[in-house]
Amino acid sequence: MHKVVDNLLNIKNQLKEFTKETIVNKPKIIAVSKTFSMDKIFPLITYGHLDYGENKVQEAISKWTDIKKKYPSIKLHMIGKLQTNKVKHAVSLFDYIHSLDNIKLAEKIAIEQKKSKRDLKIFIQVNVGNEFQKNGLATNDLKGFYKKCAQELNLNIVGLMCIPPHNQLTIKYFSQMQELNKSINLKELSMGMSEDYIDAMSFGSTYLRLGSKIFGRRV
Repeated sequence: MHKVVDNLLNIKNQLKEFTKETIVNKPKIIAVSKTFSMDKIFPLITYGHLDYGENKVQEAISKWTDIKKKYPSIKLHMIGKLQTNKVKHAVSLFDYIHSLDNIKLAEKIAIEQKKSKRDLKIFIQVNVGNEFQKNGLATNDLKGFYKKCAQELNLNIVGLMCIPPHNQLTIKYFSQMQELNKSINLKELSMGMSEDYIDAMSFGSTYLRLGSKIFGRRV
């Protein structure tokens, strides 16, 4: 069996043990395939894994356009910053967007979805650590922004996403995200990466974004 498949199975076994102990729903694993070539990813596809994450639209188009036609069950997740001029291409290829964080982008997604008759599942990215260098919505702006996106633009907002501050105690931020999600009655939470996914699960994450844990270190 290929190394990346072994890595995925090890993670799944770990999640199985964890969910036994804590009686929580088992989250989905997004294999973050950004920067990795298709020959590294393909063993996971043939194994049957369905969820993959990319952070650049152009890279995703070149890697996934033909593969998605051949394997229509694959779900592609946009996990990076999405520029408004790339929305048309993103809407045609991706199934999930994890990085909605401003109204201009929301309006553009709504327009392109209507044109292409698609209905993506969308996460609002929250800048939970209030870091000036990071994208994401301020926590104080969340409720009004969610209301506008869901009610006025008719976007399918399924949950919240965050990237907590690096080298800090992430559980504090995961706990805050769980409460924010409950406050607007959303079911999905996209949080937890290769270093902190077990903690993220403890606070109700439903989508884990795992790259190096599956594919190894990027060079």
